[in-house]
Amino acid sequence: MKDAHGRPVTGRVSWRKFAVLSVPALAGTAALGIALANGALAASFAVSGQQFKVSADSLKGDGFAQYGSVDTNAREDLLPVAVTAIKTAQLDHLCQSVVTHLPVVGDISLNLSAGTGRTPVEATDLFVDATQLSGNASFHQIEIGRDASTLDKGPDGARGMQDLFAQQADDVSISKLRQTAWATNAGTFKLSGLSMKISKGKKECF
Repeated sequence: MKDAHGRPVTGRVSWRKFAVLSVPALAGTAALGIALANGALAASFAVSGQQFKVSADSLKGDGFAQYGSVDTNAREDLLPVAVTAIKTAQLDHLCQSVVTHLPVVGDISLNLSAGTGRTPVEATDLFVDATQLSGNASFHQIEIGRDASTLDKGPDGARGMQDLFAQQADDVSISKLRQTAWATNAGTFKLSGLSMKISKGKKECF
């Protein structure tokens, strides 16, 4: 989408607002039953009982799609998510963190960082099942309000249920990316300068 001067639409995006529009259609028992019957679940595996946080100074991606769906955990609980799917993505200064609380020991933090040098993190066919996402975003040729079952700009299989709200764009650029997610899938994930640390206490990316 472009403005009157032909410039791409830019602005600060709160993905919580997107989730408010897309997820309620999945909240009813009937809709969730249809999703299960059709195999329309987001992650291809049972997610853990813990969400994790991801941040990046910037994300640049080609082939963007976003739609509402559900994840399931090992207890078969249904977890509404907003799926962000990108064909190819590059991320600078990636941070991932998860905090586990253990009896007696207390909080234990797992922190992962990559792409902090000249080489960014690279991913193909990236799917992120998020419950919160924020940042400063810019899109080219964005389509908002498209039927989720007809998406065709994202990775193969990046489609939701018929009649549900979705959006897609030729490309996306997000600075100051902050998101909380249940799961991430990728065809390939190249982590340059990978560093992983485990420490006591609560130490999160944001």
